Amino acid sequence: MKFKVSHTEAKKTLLEENEFPFTVVMKHGTMSMEYFAPVKVDTQAIHKQDEIYVILKGDGVFFRDGERMPCKKGDILFVPAGMEHRFENFSGDFATWVIFYGPDGGENP
Repeated sequence: MKFKVSHTEAKKTLLEENEFPFTVVMKHGTMSMEYFAPVKVDTQAIHKQDEIYVILKGDGVFFRDGERMPCKKGDILFVPAGMEHRFENFSGDFATWVIFYGPDGGENP
């Protein structure tokens, strides 16, 4: 398993794979980390695990459980398992790390 990956390496891998707008860059136990760079529309579905987004580039609007909020480079967002969410009206250079962790159904608060 890699223990270090750069934004440049992740973007290069994503461009080489060219099938989905994300690529898994690390995995250990229940944790997986992806580089996510949607194009025009974020079509992701609800996830079974808790997740954290760390915005790398660009800006947009984050929809989470009926609420919309602006987001930009440097912001960190949390989404509990099973909650509807997506990025909307994001810039063409938008990219984020996504960290999934914990059991299906999310961790107990």
